[in-house]
Amino acid sequence: MGMSRVVHPSGRMASRGGKDTHRRDRNRGGRPSREDAERIGERILDVAGALFLAEGYGATSIEQVARRARISKRTFYHRFPDKAALFGAVVQRLVARLRPSERRLQLGAGSIAAKLTKLARLILAASLSAEALALHRVIIAEAMRFPELARTMAAQGAREEAIRLIAALLEEEAHRSGRKLADGRFAAEQFLQLVVSVPQRRALGLGAKMGGAEQARWAKNAVALFLEGCWGTHES
Repeated sequence: MGMSRVVHPSGRMASRGGKDTHRRDRNRGGRPSREDAERIGERILDVAGALFLAEGYGATSIEQVARRARISKRTFYHRFPDKAALFGAVVQRLVARLRPSERRLQLGAGSIAAKLTKLARLILAASLSAEALALHRVIIAEAMRFPELARTMAAQGAREEAIRLIAALLEEEAHRSGRKLADGRFAAEQFLQLVVSVPQRRALGLGAKMGGAEQARWAKNAVALFLEGCWGTHES
């Protein structure tokens, strides 16, 4: 005997005694689809990112995030164990957005000066973006109260990745040219500091903000000075 069927008010047909998958929705306590779950996760990160960067870490609460994301606290805790984990996810997504693509990191076959200048401009573009500056303000302002913020930043590895790339370029050039390079990692760290420090301070309000043309000149001049100090000669 065939299974009898009933008609729902919505017009859907369902088997009596069987399962109607349309009834297993969020309104009846069912799990959201994978796409819905991803959208909820992205909405949480959007809301949390805006709050962290505008209000600071300490002033942002899980209750605020849940309310603005239009979710329950239970839904929040299903995805993040605590606020520190949420901040880590926000930073990870921000760093991924700011990181230059693999294509842009292909520096070509030019001189070491040309390669470092291109890399310096990429680094400046990322570090002087509005989101990067806002994140920097949060870390500086609240790292003493919340030391986990600095650890979170270090765990993302963006700075370490840049240092390894620069050190590899310098070591390759030293090997190719026969020049002496005492410590590639140390030199790479100094290069980052030279490129970023002053433009970032000025962008944060401690001086006149650099425009695009000035940033380009800064990158070129920083590379020239760095190479002079690195092995006593500048390759143009």
